[in-house]
Amino acid sequence: MEITFGKKPTILIVDDSPDNISLLSSLLKGIYRVKVATTGEKALEIVAADDAPDLILLDIMMPGLDGYETCRRLKANPLSAGIPVIFLTAKTGEIDEEKGLELGAEDYIQKPPSPAILKARIRTHLNLKSARDFLRDKNEYLETEVARRTKEIGIIHDITMIAMGSLAETRDNETGNHIRRTQRYIRILAERLSGHARFKERLTSETIERLCKSAPLHDIGKVGIPDSILKKPGKLDREEFIVMKTHTTIGRDAILAARKNIDYSPYSSFLSLAGDIALCHHEKWDGTGYPQGFSGEEIPLAGRLMAIPDVYDALISERVYKRAFSHTESVEIIKQGLGTHFDPDIALAFLGISDRFAEIAMEFRDTDGGGA
Repeated sequence: MEITFGKKPTILIVDDSPDNISLLSSLLKGIYRVKVATTGEKALEIVAADDAPDLILLDIMMPGLDGYETCRRLKANPLSAGIPVIFLTAKTGEIDEEKGLELGAEDYIQKPPSPAILKARIRTHLNLKSARDFLRDKNEYLETEVARRTKEIGIIHDITMIAMGSLAETRDNETGNHIRRTQRYIRILAERLSGHARFKERLTSETIERLCKSAPLHDIGKVGIPDSILKKPGKLDREEFIVMKTHTTIGRDAILAARKNIDYSPYSSFLSLAGDIALCHHEKWDGTGYPQGFSGEEIPLAGRLMAIPDVYDALISERVYKRAFSHTESVEIIKQGLGTHFDPDIALAFLGISDRFAEIAMEFRDTDGGGA
């Protein structure tokens, strides 16, 4: 089936012979729009203009740029590479024809051309070009649509994570913007460490993005803690603290349950990080943390990274049982925990960017009496 065009296709005739141009123009006028160039240089100028031709009839033997070099330049330029080129030449050797086709020409017709054959070949190559253009445009549309849908899914995913993390906030009305701040803290901390010898292979840009998306779920397990403990206006006793510590395993178990129902690698990987964060953000480098009592490298990297943002934000935030520490005091407390509470390299990285933590704390400070 022949593909139709909205307007007449444009044929560019490139030949230094006025007689050849006259003959070809007379054959094609009325069927196509015709443009003419008598040199390869002029042909390249016409092709570079806004109204580029749909097909080029190209002579080989010309002064200046010959047909071969003209074709090579056309095919080397992404803007003109898709324009079909048909060589029209008196050269009849197989080597000449092979050379032209190797340069990217679509066809090779001997002079003088048979009018019927010339028209048939032009029609065929225009139809092929139209089909390629259609498929290219369709692919570009589909790629754009996939990108748009992917972005939408990403936004929905992010909103869902924030909403799930906010469940903990609705139970603990003192946390305020805690999850928003900690999400930003962990990003700049991970980015700082991405060039460190210990972490650069694991902290890829993709992993950092997943860490940031996982951070809001670090306290999701608090939804399983009784209000009498979660909202107690004072310090917890020993038994209450034992119950409070279970928010780590409750959160991890909830995330693992979700992971079992998702057989999609990116989300499975994301939920794996989220599970590590929920379970291990209270573990300590020296093994005195909870719930597992892991130490050193036993603690998943995601948990070690989350520990500092979580502690820093808790220190600068006012609670009914404690005042809000200043930024300087909080930095000093974390410094004292280097190598005991915190992975020493991660703590050192924090110390190098602690001023940025202060900026985030100020930007997302609580407005209801809590926070920095």
